[in-house]
Amino acid sequence: MNYSRADLVQTNATMNQLRNAIYHLQRFMKRNNITEVRSRLRRMGKNIAHTYLNTWRPIEKVTFTNIKDVLATIYRNVLNSNISIEVDEVNKRISIQDNDCALCKYHFSDINVAGCEIIGSMVVEFINIINSRQNGFKIEMQDINESKVFGHNSCRHVYIYTGGK
Repeated sequence: MNYSRADLVQTNATMNQLRNAIYHLQRFMKRNNITEVRSRLRRMGKNIAHTYLNTWRPIEKVTFTNIKDVLATIYRNVLNSNISIEVDEVNKRISIQDNDCALCKYHFSDINVAGCEIIGSMVVEFINIINSRQNGFKIEMQDINESKVFGHNSCRHVYIYTGGK
């Protein structure tokens, strides 16, 4: 059976398979002394964003004014997550708490890099691609402060933004 990208976007099994594969991949890389796991996962997230934007685009322009709505839409439509978003205008940070992270459902004591590194870089790439023809608002991944993979109750993705009001 052949599925198109649009067909795969509509399935729930895709995320379950990706989540399982990420941790098996990390274990494989560890056994084979492959380094730079975090940067490799982030590169995967960027590639996913490029592919995903071929079939779905949440908005035509991302600004400081609509960033909360855009982030909520991306997390809901792509990851099936309802998130809480905090914007710190003084430090130009956006903090997202995801209680049901699609890639980090379980605690793994042998894993050193959270699967949601993929999510963080995917979200950054989504926004930066959408705004690529416009000067102004951009975000960067700062850190994954918490992750269910490490035993926390939720995942917390922290972004830094430039541009703004």
